Amino acid sequence: MKRVSFAEFGGPEVLELVDAAEPHAGPGQVRIAVRAAGVNPVDWRVREGQILGAHPIELPSGVGLDAAGVVDEVGANVAGIEVGDRVFGEGSSTYAEFAVLSAWARMPEGLTFEEAAGYPSVVETALRVIGEVGVQPGQTLLVSGASGGVGSAVLQIARDRGIAVIGTGGAANQEYLRSLGATATTYGDGWVERVRQLGRVDAALDLAGSGVIRELVELTGDPRQVVSIADLGAPEFGVRFSGVAGSVPEALATAADLISRGKLHIPVEKTYSLAEAAAAHIDSRAGHTRGRRVILI
Repeated sequence: MKRVSFAEFGGPEVLELVDAAEPHAGPGQVRIAVRAAGVNPVDWRVREGQILGAHPIELPSGVGLDAAGVVDEVGANVAGIEVGDRVFGEGSSTYAEFAVLSAWARMPEGLTFEEAAGYPSVVETALRVIGEVGVQPGQTLLVSGASGGVGSAVLQIARDRGIAVIGTGGAANQEYLRSLGATATTYGDGWVERVRQLGRVDAALDLAGSGVIRELVELTGDPRQVVSIADLGAPEFGVRFSGVAGSVPEALATAADLISRGKLHIPVEKTYSLAEAAAAHIDSRAGHTRGRRVILI
């Protein structure tokens, strides 16, 4: 099969499209013929060698965690799923023609593979950080860098739970943030005062790593009410850096429920081929995404 691989840590140029042996489903796993793979910041952070503690790997290594496709192999001790089922989920080396998933759910009716591949990690992350920051119904959550995949999920999940949200993003994404139920404002000079004018902030999330931790603590009044998924320096301010995944099966079930109820939709901003994986990483690292980036197989 074809898969994207890298033999050394480094920039996007280390990614290669290579011939590789097909993986096989072990106990508690399924293998899918991949139709689409989600592109996440963790993919290029691991490729650069940034966060290997949470994601130990051996080189050469494949790339990718999220995928959607058709089950073609079912491992031992797996019930309730059959060859031919359409699923989305999380596994390893998903930038490939075949991939093994360790967590999955049936794709909701009407969802395309392209759309489905964009949900697993972002919904897991969104659910995790909303829980970690402790925001409750009736309170207000500030989301810095709200227009990307995780931000899009956070805004919609929070609104479904009765949490008010303020989202910061670029000027071009203001209407998009409002369409997801957020009170929107731009980042850049004067953004802290603009947020203050919108009202009290009970908790805040840093999803972009744009050097705003100090200001988020100032706005909430308590570093325990701030969580970052993108700024490795957050602990210097007493702020939790959240980089370890929670319950992926629960997240997938929640995602399927929200999608089926029409409460969650994350648009796909751009698609790429396997041969364009390096370009996908360059675009992901540059940020300013509205929704998700997906590799189509």
